[in-house]
Amino acid sequence: MTIIDGAGTGAGAGRGPAAGPAAGPARELVVTGLEKAYGRNQVLRGVDLTARFGTVHALLGENGAGKSTLIKILGGVTRQDAGTVSLGGRKLPPGGVTAAQRAGVRVVFQELSSIANLSVAENLLYRAEPHRAGVVAGRRLQRRAAELLARFGMDRLDPGRRVADLDLAERQLLEVVKALAAEPRVLVLDEATSALSSADSSWVLDQGRQAAARGCAVLLITHRLGEVRDVADRLTVLRSGTTVLVGRPDEFDDDTMITEMLGRRVERLFPPRTPPGEDVVVAVRGGRVGERLGPLDLEVRAGEIAGLGGLQGQGQREVLRALAGATRWTGGEVTVRGREHHPATPAEAIRAGITYVPEDRQREGLLLTRSVLVNSSLSSLFSLVRRGLLDRRREAQRSRAVAGDTGLPEGRLHAPVSMLSGGNQQKVVLARALYREPTVLLLHDCTRGVDVGTKADIFALVAGLAAKGTGVVFYSSDLSELAHFCDRVYVMAEGRVRGRLDAAGGELSEESILRLALTHRADDTGEEAPAP
Repeated sequence: MTIIDGAGTGAGAGRGPAAGPAAGPARELVVTGLEKAYGRNQVLRGVDLTARFGTVHALLGENGAGKSTLIKILGGVTRQDAGTVSLGGRKLPPGGVTAAQRAGVRVVFQELSSIANLSVAENLLYRAEPHRAGVVAGRRLQRRAAELLARFGMDRLDPGRRVADLDLAERQLLEVVKALAAEPRVLVLDEATSALSSADSSWVLDQGRQAAARGCAVLLITHRLGEVRDVADRLTVLRSGTTVLVGRPDEFDDDTMITEMLGRRVERLFPPRTPPGEDVVVAVRGGRVGERLGPLDLEVRAGEIAGLGGLQGQGQREVLRALAGATRWTGGEVTVRGREHHPATPAEAIRAGITYVPEDRQREGLLLTRSVLVNSSLSSLFSLVRRGLLDRRREAQRSRAVAGDTGLPEGRLHAPVSMLSGGNQQKVVLARALYREPTVLLLHDCTRGVDVGTKADIFALVAGLAAKGTGVVFYSSDLSELAHFCDRVYVMAEGRVRGRLDAAGGELSEESILRLALTHRADDTGEEAPAP
């Protein structure tokens, strides 16, 4: 396959730190001819990559292109079948996380690795805890962790807080601080901004720039091309386990990068929509969850895609989880198709016709060791029971049909879901939602960490479901998705709806969502935006 290299091989062609000392083996991370297969599945097919110290190098490709396998090899998690990795002119021994870390490689994986039952401080200083008389010195541990968090501008994280009590974004930020604290020679950020607000994403990208300015080679894996243009000096695109594009971001337009990633053109990311109906499928009046959320008013009509906007952590998660029965409503009136809805458990919400796709697919959405078939049918097993036994043939038939609808590889229905790429794992969670043919579908950042081709598939799938009358509640950390995919967006701040923006009225845009989120604050009277 021909490699397009718009920048040649000269050093300093990029921006920012790229104009530093001359390039050469002693100043580079060099990957040459990497190959890796899992059984008959050839994942890497001679991948080449050169990332210079003192620069940010973007690594792009659709889910399943080989990015995750490549960075696992860099981090010592996986051993390559062939090829070499050299750091500063010295070959890294294949395999072995400890050896990679000693060489100065730190990887912030998309699927987080913090230990849930330990504190923030214990995770930050894991295996480097201060001791006194053979016992961990608790006060010194807390103090050192607080110093590290303050050093990187993340002192809002409480060193004593248990990681299990952090939300997904906070756990991601902790992982980044932990990697930065090691002062690495190579820092790999694997979709490190995918679950973050724009402010936190900017913090991560700024930390990447600063690490590069200190002489680190920063490898940035992202599906957000705007981030590539903002911070990357060079880029490499992988497709089907091979290197297909190399150069500077300013030499390629977005269409070229996307086409090279996918091997095809994506004509339309957001599909045409069918106007929603008038029947209200779910309504909340004065809803409250604990002291943090509410009073809240919103409604969703049949066939409508209603977005939840605003800065991250303003109550969107609590709304979705309360509707899904994972959190209890503590006040207000909630109805589904006119019937009172206060589910005590997720099972009650499912019986009422509500299906929830959580933000953390690996921890909350999947049984990773079980097959695609089992995961896709898990919430509908009772409908597949005949005479007290599970009808395996009918289960397989329905799974194959749903696999076709969602674009899942039918040949992998019996494979453990852990073997799939992140995008295909998300499709499994959505396939399970299709099984239910829900009245209301709750989507919590369902495109997080998936490539543009898979995003287009997901948007088409959700739009098709809405066209059949399903009401969709859609939260995304990406403002462009809210602005271009939703019929209306409820903008939240401090646990309350501060305003509603309608696409039909021309009010809905990225700018209008952000402006309302930033400027609309609760006043002294506690008045809400007008009820929908």
